[in-house]
Amino acid sequence: MSQELQTHGKARAPLPPAEPAEPSERQAPYGRKPDGPEHGRPDATAPERPKQKQRDPFFDNAKYLAIVLVALGHSWEPLRDGSRAAGALYILVYTFHMPAFMVISGYFSRSFEGKPHQLKRLLTGVAVPYVLFEVAYTLFKRWADDDPQYPVSLLDPWYLTWFLAALFIWRLTTPLWKAVRWPVPLALAIAVLASVSPDIGDDLDLQRVLQFLPFFVIGLFLKPEHFDLVRRRSARLLALPVVAAALVFAYWAVERMNAAWFYHYNSAQEMGAPWWVGVIMTFALFGCSMVLTACFLAWVPGRRMWFTVLGAGTLYGYLLHGFVAKGSRFGDWYEADWVHTPLGAIGVTCLAAALITALCTRPVQRIFRFSMEPRMTWAFRKDPSAVARERERTHAASPGR
Repeated sequence: MSQELQTHGKARAPLPPAEPAEPSERQAPYGRKPDGPEHGRPDATAPERPKQKQRDPFFDNAKYLAIVLVALGHSWEPLRDGSRAAGALYILVYTFHMPAFMVISGYFSRSFEGKPHQLKRLLTGVAVPYVLFEVAYTLFKRWADDDPQYPVSLLDPWYLTWFLAALFIWRLTTPLWKAVRWPVPLALAIAVLASVSPDIGDDLDLQRVLQFLPFFVIGLFLKPEHFDLVRRRSARLLALPVVAAALVFAYWAVERMNAAWFYHYNSAQEMGAPWWVGVIMTFALFGCSMVLTACFLAWVPGRRMWFTVLGAGTLYGYLLHGFVAKGSRFGDWYEADWVHTPLGAIGVTCLAAALITALCTRPVQRIFRFSMEPRMTWAFRKDPSAVARERERTHAASPGR
């Protein structure tokens, strides 16, 4: 039962309690410490606050391993023409590495309801990095590719920034997916329609936004027990023959299938196929991607590893490694003959893994935090109830009370 506060002789109802942190936001993003006092003795008059939920090593491990696969896929792309094995690995990885990220992103967006503090984090953690890196990538292309006329366009994402645009749109629509009765079938229907609609255009890479949408929506409705299922020993053992079979199929498909299907950035008609092929490929790739995502998660360690802490910096690795990946193309790094030998391919793979690992470390996060996690308190209005609560706490803690 709350006790009324007395102010200047007048009774006043107490302020509403602060909302508890949401499941996906009880921990500071990307390793940042939560805002607020970090030193000194706690105020004895202040109510006891619940302990913050610890990060789950499983998800940090999954994010790190997935971002390593993203970097490996980019490093293997120029090797596909001269190596069928590199092409098979490329297809296998591209089947599930981004869907895995999207499922996890959806899972940690379950609590999004469009509240002011959530919108602030969406703007500072997704929209602002999108704008900054879209401009940075464009300027980099102008310089490295000797293309001074290449336009800056915030509506046409270049290279890696499309995922930020997609995540922004998906998260904003989260309340809608929670409201409809059959969210996953609806998302699949939208993906199918997008795959047969060549007139969607390139704005915000909407083809990718819509065709990848089902993975995010599935993540919204997953629960911890679903992840527990794929972390069982039986699931890990079953994943081995499944991945082996997928690799064999990928080796067969390298010379028979257009790898652009895995990018989801064009309709079937734009890829020279009949419209009905788009319907079949959407369902087929969705099923394959979900199966391989489950196999990937089955082998993600659930305990703390040496790379667990790097899972908090995957956005840094994702956006920053794009400059090296594209720079290698602009600079013709793959023209060297040794790169296309088996030892050269192994070396490129190791270099890509080392690079993405370094870009996820905390020193890199501290340097580039201004662009990926800006606080921007100056840009937002203060929450009146939070200000009032702070004033009441200060008043209650003052001497003589």
